[in-house]
Parts: sequence; C-alpha cells; structure tokens
Amino acid sequence: MARPAGDLARPGAADFLKLLAPYPGRAEMACRVALICALTVWVTSAYGTPEAAISAYVVFFLNQPDRVLSVVQGLAMLVLVTLVVVLITVVALFALDDPVWRVACIAGLSLALLFVTSASKLRPVGAIVAMIVGFTLDELGSVPFGEAATRALLYSWVMVAIPIGVSICVNLTLAPSPRRLAGRELAKRLRLAARSLAEPEATRDALGACLRQGDAQISSWLALSAVDGSSARADVAPLRQAVSSTLAILVAADLAAREPSSRLPTSFVMPIIDTLENMARMLEAGGYPVDIELSLPGATELTPLARIVAEELQHAITRFAVAEPDVKTGAESSPPADKRGGFFLPDAFTNPEHIRYALKTTAAAMFCYLLYSQLNWPGIHTCFITVYMVSLGTTAETVEKMTLRIAGCLAGAPLGTAAVVFVIPAMTSVVGLMGIVFLGALLSAWIAFGSPRISYAGFQIALVFFMCVIQGAAPGFDLTVARDRTIGILIGNVVVYLIFTRVWPVSVAERVDTTLTSLHHQWERLSALANSAARRAQASSAMAQRGALEQDLALMHYEPSWVHPGPQWIAERRGVLAKLSALEGPIFLFAEQRPGDAAIGVWLRRIMGNPPQQPAETSAITALQPLADAHAPIGDTRAALLHLGDARLAQLEHAAPSDAAKDLTTHAPA
Repeated sequence: MARPAGDLARPGAADFLKLLAPYPGRAEMACRVALICALTVWVTSAYGTPEAAISAYVVFFLNQPDRVLSVVQGLAMLVLVTLVVVLITVVALFALDDPVWRVACIAGLSLALLFVTSASKLRPVGAIVAMIVGFTLDELGSVPFGEAATRALLYSWVMVAIPIGVSICVNLTLAPSPRRLAGRELAKRLRLAARSLAEPEATRDALGACLRQGDAQISSWLALSAVDGSSARADVAPLRQAVSSTLAILVAADLAAREPSSRLPTSFVMPIIDTLENMARMLEAGGYPVDIELSLPGATELTPLARIVAEELQHAITRFAVAEPDVKTGAESSPPADKRGGFFLPDAFTNPEHIRYALKTTAAAMFCYLLYSQLNWPGIHTCFITVYMVSLGTTAETVEKMTLRIAGCLAGAPLGTAAVVFVIPAMTSVVGLMGIVFLGALLSAWIAFGSPRISYAGFQIALVFFMCVIQGAAPGFDLTVARDRTIGILIGNVVVYLIFTRVWPVSVAERVDTTLTSLHHQWERLSALANSAARRAQASSAMAQRGALEQDLALMHYEPSWVHPGPQWIAERRGVLAKLSALEGPIFLFAEQRPGDAAIGVWLRRIMGNPPQQPAETSAITALQPLADAHAPIGDTRAALLHLGDARLAQLEHAAPSDAAKDLTTHAPA
C-alpha cells in the first residue's frame, strides 16, 4: 500500500542521507556549475568588477541539466537584465537625488512587479527583478555624482553578463545534449523495472517515486533534441512512443512488486530482464531498440494477475518504439475547458490574493530597507534581499523556503568563515581563490540540483559562502562580512515569517482541493481515450499530479496551527490520495485492456466519496460481473483486476477510521 501523503514530511536522518545520495548526472551537473563559478571569479578578478560574489551566485540560476535550456536561459536572463537596467536608468533620472522619491519609487515598483509576478507567467523571475530594481536604486542613492551612477549601472549589467557568457561557453562545450539525457533517463527506468522483477521488495519505493516523477521532463528533452539537432525529426515519434512504453513497463513492474500473486516465475523473469538490459544499453548509446523479439513460455499456468503483468510487459517491450496511429476521438481532440493562454492568469484581476501577496512582500522589504538605512548598517542589507527570495504565494511554501534558507545560512557561514581564517591567508594568487570557490560551489550545487525538498538550502549555502570568501578582485580576510550578512539573512526571515503568518495568511488547502478535483477529472478522461499514447500520457500526468498533491499535504507541517485546516480535513485528503495511489495501477491496466470500462467510473466515485448511483455500484465486481462473464477469454484477468481494486479500497476504507482517530490525538486542533 502507498504511504499516507502526510507521512512524507519531517524526514529523519536516514531520509536526509537518501536525499544526498548520488544519481546519474548529479556529479556531472555539480562539477559543471562549480567550474563555471570558478571561471567567473577568474574573469571578475581580471577586470576588477564589483560584487564578484553576486556574479558567482548568478551561475546557479543560469544552468539546467541540458545545454539547450542552459543557453536559452542565459540569453533570456541577459535580455531581462538589459531591460531592468534601462528601467532603473529612467527611474533614476527622476528619483535619484530625492530620498523621499527614491523610497517611493522602490515601494511602487516593488508593488507593481510583485503583483505581476503573482498574477502572470513572470512568476519564476519576477521577485528577483523587483529585488534588483529596489537594491540598485538604493545603491545609486549613495553615489556622490552622476557619472559614478552611470558607471555603477553599467557595472551592474557587466556583473550579470560575465557569468552568462562563461555559462554559455562552458555549456556549449561540456553540457550533455537533451537526447543524451532523455536516453539516460529511459535507460535508468528500464533498469529499475528489470531489477524490480528480480528484487520486488527492495525496489517498491523506488518504483513509486519514479512513477510520481511523470514524463514531462523527458518529453521536454525530446522536443529540445529536435531543436538542437541531437535527434533527427524522424526519430522523435519513435522516442515518444518509447517514453509511453516505458510507463507501461513501470506500471506492470509496480504491480508485480506490490502484489505477491502477480509475480512471475524465473522462466519469465530472466528473458525479460535480459531484454530490458539490452534496451537500456542501446538507449544510453544514443539509439533506440526496434524489432524487439521476446519469447516467453506459455502463460496458462500463471495466476490471472501474473498473466496481466506478463502480457503488458511483452506488449510494451515488443512495440517499444513503434508509434501508433494518431486516432483522434471527440474526447481527445477537445481541449480542456479551463485551459487559457495569455500572459496573465485567468484570475489575475479577480483574485485578491495577488495584490495581497504584493502588499505583504513590499511591506516586509520596505521595513528591512528602512531598518538598515536608519541603523546605518549597510552590511545587513541581505535582509532586504532575503524578503524577495523567500516570499511565496502560500504560508507553507514561504515558511519551508525560510527554513531551508536559515539552514543553508547556518551551514554556509561557518564554511566561509573557516575558509577566510584558515585557508585564504595562505593564498598568493587568484588560482587559490578559484580552487576554494570550486569546492564550495561543488558542495552547494550537489545539494541545490538534487531533491526539491532540500535544493534551496544549497542555493543559500552558495550565497553565504561566496559572500564570505569573495570580497574583491583578490583574496580578502574581513570576518565582519560573514557576520553582518548572516545577521541580515536571519532578520529578513523573521520579518517574512511574522508578516506572512499573521497578515492575510494563505493556506495550501485551497490548492489541494482544486488540484484534487482536477486529478479526478484526469482519471475520468483517461478511461475514454482510445489512443494508447494519449491514454498513457494522461496517466503519467495524473500520477505526477498526485505526487505534487502529496507534497502539498506534506507542506502543511510548515503552517502554524491557526493557518492550516483541522486534522479531520487533512486525514480525509490523505485517505483520498492513498486510494488514488492504490488504484492507479488497476485503473491504468483496465484502460489498457478495455478502454471505457465502467469499472473505472465506479472506483472513482467510490474514491471521491460520492454516493453510488445504484445499489450495485458499491462493488465494481457486483455491478460488472455480467460483463466479465460475457467475455470469457479475458474474464479471469478482468475479474482479478476488479477484485484487486475492490480489495485495496476495502482495506483503506477499513483503516480510515483508526487513522482519523490517530490524527485527532496527535495533532493539536487549529
């Protein structure tokens, strides 16, 4: 059975070590980012550009696993920074000499940019743009004359242009192509499926995590591979079919891992494992397998569930890269009714949460700005930066990011201080500084480009470490830098926490309910799809969305008691997700064998707690037994799936009352 969604939070020491474990491509990514950071320090030292620490830190926002997105993201950032510099130049002409107007412009631009950030597709970078505009206007206010202000603006552009240029050069030379990454990920999944057939107990959790990842990232790599030429356009369709077939292989392997009665004997397992291993090697080598032959013994002696596993594996493997005709049905061709394009979100000007987010973040930022200005303590200016970096739409996400930022700060500051005290005094050239930066960036990137649950701590470790050890064009030894900037980060986090938990707090609960309804509709639409590729893509999306919902429920542990819903509400959503997780495999296999089967709708209504439309619907087997008898060749396997789904639902429904009672005793009421 799937673990309850809420149990995913609060990882122990063993879980934390798992998040730091290596996986294919992690070391390569970390080394590439560390190399770019070191080369950026070398260039900034050669030209003596100011704020070299920020230049090195920008590298973390420019790089993706593949070279295409890394280059495109760098060029987009350069265009964005150019536009920001132009905006600052125009505003500075009117507000630079008057402190009151300067503060008003910082607040007004912050409010406008943050509203657009929350209400549009600018969300990934909007807060950073608002922070750059406000901080640059503040810095320009301390410049004694106009020519120096102009130079400062130009240097701010160069400060970002240097890491962008270095990143593009290194990525074009060393970064893997999208095709290589897609092939490597497919090979990893095939090997996981092969291993699960031999070691089902040891791979059960890994299979579930793999299915929750979805196929969106691989599909994106395949699309990019056609753009950069690493894949011929004729290969894209077979590779997309390979992604679809891999999902079917994983679902069948997951069923075998979770149900002892569905496991295959050695005479079936060994040829399947050998075939999957050969397919994985072909994908890693840059090709893809075609005309696959897989001879298996007769399935008459297998249990019905084992027969389903064997048939699904054989069909998916032998037609691994054979693209099916694109048969469009009415359900497939009509787009979702709620899908809208455009720059702004559909509720941009009707949802008050967008303007509330802008007001809260701007208020926190201006408080920090006035604090360090009135104290005449510019060293803690990181409190102003922190506000924009940790403020998110919901209280849970904000507190989670704040927690990771504090943890990263408390880890990066001692590392940076130790380097300043024990290592940097022995350096005589910039080469030694580059080595220190490389090691610090390597550690930070290993965390930052790993699990999303701890990735932001890696970003924070890099920021604090760079600000400690990179103090100019040459090695510096000022320990007050580490002290002041660490204090600033802690102040910013405290201010954000107080405002976002007390003023218009936003629980993640509303998003959970909205996404849960959408997930229900996805599984309903899946049962009506006749095209196998479209059906599998829909199933992959639904499984990934269920994984995101589990993370949202886990985030509620970060919400204060007066923000999140009561334990009964959380227990009910956990129960629904647990049922969906238990029924994903049976629903998928039902849709594979009999698209449009009424059993899927019966299960979904039962999962969501809707009353049955007729008394017989309380059990899918009871309602649909005549249909099973009418199809004798598949009656056994179909009845086995029906029994499996009903048994899993019955087990979870029986456990729900005791779980709810446990939650009521272990969680304080809101």
